[in-house]
Amino acid sequence: MNKIILIIEREYLTRVKKTSFIVMSILGPLLIAGLMLLVIWMGMAENQNQKLLVIDDLYPTFSGLKNKSTDLVQFDYQDISLDDAKKLLYNSDYTAILHIPSNITFGKTAQLFFDKQPSVVIHRIIERRIEGILETINLKQYNISREDFYNVKIDFRLHTIRYKESGEEEEVSKEKGFVGFAFGLMIFMFIFLYGVQVMRGVIEEKTSRIVEVIISSVKPFQLMMGKIIGIALVGLTQFAIWIVLTVGIVLVVQSVFFDMNFDPANLDNMQMTTEMAKQMETEKSISTKDIIDPNNLISRINWPLMLGMFLFYFLGGYLLYSAMFAAVGAAVDNETDTQQFMIPITMPLIIAYTMSIFVMQNPDGPAAFWLSIIPFTSPVIMMVRVAMGISASAIWELVLSMVLLVGTFIFMTWLAGKIYKVGILMYGKKASYRELWKWLFY
Repeated sequence: MNKIILIIEREYLTRVKKTSFIVMSILGPLLIAGLMLLVIWMGMAENQNQKLLVIDDLYPTFSGLKNKSTDLVQFDYQDISLDDAKKLLYNSDYTAILHIPSNITFGKTAQLFFDKQPSVVIHRIIERRIEGILETINLKQYNISREDFYNVKIDFRLHTIRYKESGEEEEVSKEKGFVGFAFGLMIFMFIFLYGVQVMRGVIEEKTSRIVEVIISSVKPFQLMMGKIIGIALVGLTQFAIWIVLTVGIVLVVQSVFFDMNFDPANLDNMQMTTEMAKQMETEKSISTKDIIDPNNLISRINWPLMLGMFLFYFLGGYLLYSAMFAAVGAAVDNETDTQQFMIPITMPLIIAYTMSIFVMQNPDGPAAFWLSIIPFTSPVIMMVRVAMGISASAIWELVLSMVLLVGTFIFMTWLAGKIYKVGILMYGKKASYRELWKWLFY
């Protein structure tokens, strides 16, 4: 055991002291935080003010649009032909042409000609303006007041609630599945990123013949386990640094930059934010009550269970796959020869990542059950199921999944140890699946 600890310490300190580790530990959070802030900034910046030239074939039916202009979208209503309007697009301050055809009351479509494509928010604002006028036309046609229209208009929502035998109720929503998907994605990335490091480390030691010196004092199995655990600790350290620095950078930039941009004195900028918020609220049908509701998405997630399961499947999945990556590294002399062995190893992870989207649609279906039980796919799939909630009658599935993952990890470690024991001393001969089978019985 002391020898394994020494190997873990060697693997950990060797990699942590590398310049590449220090650079990536700092550069990674900067890239992640920068990307997040860039997306937010671009989402705001793309909503530049639009001045639309409205061409109405039913003139002046849609003349009400000019009364609905805002700081974000201005409607200039003119009685000219579409061809004349197109000539003005590049010779005026108009950013787009809104053409309302004569059959709009039947076809329910219009055309927007532009030089630079407007954002989705601008697109939605234009649609809502035209929809409002079309509704007014239909209400007048059928002699219905707008008050009566709103009285009979129904915004129907179906809440799915799991009723437990104990009498406890738990609301189930597909949105919770995205939380599990995010956790599963982190596990997926961690396994690939640091599992490959284990394989490369084995290949490097094998080709440089350092391993011949090392195994003179430790067993091959101890060397493999020390390498796997040591690199796992390196990954956990880097992940912790990334999380702390990323959150810190985002909070600092948000408090300095965005607060300055949204100063209450800058009411014009606030208008943009208000418009965006209204459109997002309309699209997602989320009210202020939903946000402050104690039963909202964040509050409905069982975070202690999620974090506990994430840590378990995070480590379990990594240890399982790293043992196989170590075996592959021991079986080859260079990275080029790893391709034939990498496909069958990585395929279950890719399938799990792909199928997690479908599991969110039916978390209690047969596909979700089997993929969350099979150890090679359970680290990703089970995180989605845990996030969406597992009924009391299905707790045994979670327990079985965890037991099978641990059992498979132990078995695969023993199996990989057999290959590793022979492979690290094999040079100059390309390994095949037939050769690996023979090594298992040496």
